[in-house]
Amino acid sequence: MQIKQFEDKNLSHYSYAILSNQEIALIDPARDPQPYYDFAERHDARITTVIETHPHADFVSSHLEIARKTDATIYVSKLLGAEYPHQTFDEGDAIILGHVTLKALNTPGHSPDSICIIALDEKGKEKALFTGDTLFIGDCGRPDLREKAGNITAAKTELARQMYHSLHEKLAKLPGHVEVYPAHGAGSLCGKGLSEANHSTIGAEKISNWSLQQMSEEEFVKKLPEGQPFIPKYFPFEVGLNKKGADDLEESISKIRRIAAINVQEIDPAITIIDTRPQENFRNGHLKNAINLVKDNSFETWLGSIISPGEPFYLVAINEAELDRFIARVAKIGYEQQIVWAIAGNIGEVKMEYFDSAELKKNSRAFTILDIRNPYEVEELKVFQNSINIPLYELRERVGEIPNDKPVVVHCAAGFRSAAGSSIVHSKLGGKIKVYDLGEAIKTF
Repeated sequence: MQIKQFEDKNLSHYSYAILSNQEIALIDPARDPQPYYDFAERHDARITTVIETHPHADFVSSHLEIARKTDATIYVSKLLGAEYPHQTFDEGDAIILGHVTLKALNTPGHSPDSICIIALDEKGKEKALFTGDTLFIGDCGRPDLREKAGNITAAKTELARQMYHSLHEKLAKLPGHVEVYPAHGAGSLCGKGLSEANHSTIGAEKISNWSLQQMSEEEFVKKLPEGQPFIPKYFPFEVGLNKKGADDLEESISKIRRIAAINVQEIDPAITIIDTRPQENFRNGHLKNAINLVKDNSFETWLGSIISPGEPFYLVAINEAELDRFIARVAKIGYEQQIVWAIAGNIGEVKMEYFDSAELKKNSRAFTILDIRNPYEVEELKVFQNSINIPLYELRERVGEIPNDKPVVVHCAAGFRSAAGSSIVHSKLGGKIKVYDLGEAIKTF
């Protein structure tokens, strides 16, 4: 048995291929199926099985596309209510893959329909556990994403109780040598304290993972929801899309209208523009109503936190190559069909002034300082005592709360979010007051 881990760093997502006797099972595949096809070709093998541990909230899975192309069978829990052809895979069920056996464990907690997969090697020995979003390295899945989404909904308290039993009565009782392969790593919003490590063992997690330590059910239920990160706008939409099954990637992308040369007058002023060009290009000239969401590992997450599911937007990139890359990233969260036009090149005449951070150091009271970091970041360290906090994921809806009697300086932790935040504020208030992006200069304060 060979296990291959695939990583999408932008979404902190891990997917897997299990190979045995030229047969491959895929677990939680990402939107782009090509890496899995390449793996199969390299090993002269065929993909026969695709398993979804649950309907994912943070990325679009290619399970349906892969099944269409390879004739693989999709396996999911009967509780998922999948709307595509599939076989149910629940506790007591097994899949024979070459010389290995894959068994299902129902492990509700992150979602009511979550399963984990135990892989037994050629000798029938428990070798690996694919935990989806139930058990992470150093943490476990959050319980608050299925209160309003999915075939089965449940309150976070109920799911937290289910998680306790899934972890302590099922996973913790597996042999210590069993390798743990989760669906996410550090940076994912599906948990609150995920490790940078990409795999572990049951024995190691029982020592170091807080969620597997001895505690009462009540203690666990109280602790699990505490400190969970915000829920992006696109998460409930993603659950529904994965339950239905997404369109084939290349076919969906091919429908996007790409514009080489554009008359600014053709742009609908009521539609938001996601401008991915470098900050310098954006400041020197952009379209009205543009948000500067620059190249960053978290682009997908912030796009789905700022733009709502179903909301149309224009996508702008510096050149055709970058436009291709950003379209692919948009598609990871299923937003490609919301792109009205995809535009390459420098466009627009609206400018933003550069800010001299020395002015802020001289007299911070002369400015309205807007801190767009997440609340927990502000609790840990408030950089300016006279700042106001509106997190980036709420800024479009709350921009009216910003005073307009002073110039506004926007800051985050390192500069990526402040580019987006300052462009949002500038779009709404720029005609009334000056708006500045503190950018990377925040590191000097």
